[in-house]
Amino acid sequence: MADRETRPPTVWSRPDRGARGPAPERSRPQITGAAVALADEEGLAAVSMRALAQRLGTGPASLYRYVGSRDELLDLMADAVAGELDLSAAPGGDWLDGLVGLALQSKAAHLRHPWLADLNDRRGEVLGPHAVDYLDHALAILAPAPGSAGQKLEAVGLLGGLAVLFARREAGGGDRSDRAAHLAAVAAEGRHPHLLAALTEAGAPPPADPADRDALFVRLLRRLLPAMLDEGEGEGG
Repeated sequence: MADRETRPPTVWSRPDRGARGPAPERSRPQITGAAVALADEEGLAAVSMRALAQRLGTGPASLYRYVGSRDELLDLMADAVAGELDLSAAPGGDWLDGLVGLALQSKAAHLRHPWLADLNDRRGEVLGPHAVDYLDHALAILAPAPGSAGQKLEAVGLLGGLAVLFARREAGGGDRSDRAAHLAAVAAEGRHPHLLAALTEAGAPPPADPADRDALFVRLLRRLLPAMLDEGEGEGG
């Protein structure tokens, strides 16, 4: 019980490698980068300590001097992706523009690493240093925005959730016009009058344009985020 109480809660709470053994041959960032590349190429299920050791040309036992378990490796991988976001711009100007820009970066990172959403679903909220930097940066952008601290934290959470949702949808592909045609055909059967009325008023969707793939994402964020931070809404909403 005492050992469990004193055990560091995360991989970042202890030195990068064990003190014993020969001189270090590699580093946590190197190991993490190799794991991210493996997941990008073969999927998250392919990431194991044994497969990673083979990729690095070493034995699995040597990796445990740097990473205590596969779960810790997954935590490092998630935080490495968070580190890809550019947080160098000083917060200022329009807070909504800044937050939308951050959301676009987050969506792009999920598209580069499609395994990340599934990883976060399974591992819960383990925030590494890069993820904490991201959260602090988002809150700095939101400093001039209306709303309480709780509402701003909820807004950052919504931003991340929508980035994952839209990245999954975009990665899934498919022809938007085909989906629209199917929905119109179903509505035309006459059993869904409200859907038929809405589709009739909206008209046919424009042809898919890769250059405009972020338009709906941005439009939705610009509608939802100010509503969440309405000065007139209390914490309980």
